[in-house]
Amino acid sequence: MPESIQSRLKRVKERIEAVALSSGRAPKTVKLVAVSKTVPADRILAAIKAGVTDLGENYVQEAREKIEALRAESIFWHFIGHLQSNKAKYAVRLFDLIHSVDSLKLAKELNKRASAIGKVQKILVQVNISGEATKSGIETERAVDLVRQIGLFESLSVCGFMTMPPYFNAPDKVRPYFRALKELKDIIRKEAIPNVDMTELSMGMTGDFEAAIEEGATLVRIGTAIFGERTSRA
Repeated sequence: MPESIQSRLKRVKERIEAVALSSGRAPKTVKLVAVSKTVPADRILAAIKAGVTDLGENYVQEAREKIEALRAESIFWHFIGHLQSNKAKYAVRLFDLIHSVDSLKLAKELNKRASAIGKVQKILVQVNISGEATKSGIETERAVDLVRQIGLFESLSVCGFMTMPPYFNAPDKVRPYFRALKELKDIIRKEAIPNVDMTELSMGMTGDFEAAIEEGATLVRIGTAIFGERTSRA
């Protein structure tokens, strides 16, 4: 018999709490973002009823349908996929936090669209901490300048960084990338840039979130451990 979403979620939360405490952190400093791409609204609703408060989606169109279907629920919506500038106008209407801002062009468009609806859009700057050509994100050496430039936009608020490190079977191999992102965050915090509040680190997924928490993650993006393996895009 397949394991229920409720029991899967309970076990993930227990693991988050245990690693936070063992790292000398309060469990409430780590927020679970349940990644619901390809997951139908009825299964997402089951997760919400089991205690999920934050949901992460990768595709604007797919998310729009789910957000509409679940509009009666009190959910904080995260956009965690690659965002094209031509989808910015939809993203600012749908999402509370956008994790994947990786260029000045995208930031300008988000600022324009947020300003038009009277919103200050919370964002994270995505950093390609590994330098992999296949990964999205601003290069590490350009990240500080990008944050300074975005800090000038009145309708954006930079809340921190996001990264997707290389995939390894051994989570400890990912640890240096998580540590490097935290160090970069600490550098920027010392600059006290206006409109920049570097409190969030979005890093860690099902296979490596415990290492990410030990290195300072405040947002962990977990899908498979909650919803099971995905077979196709919804």
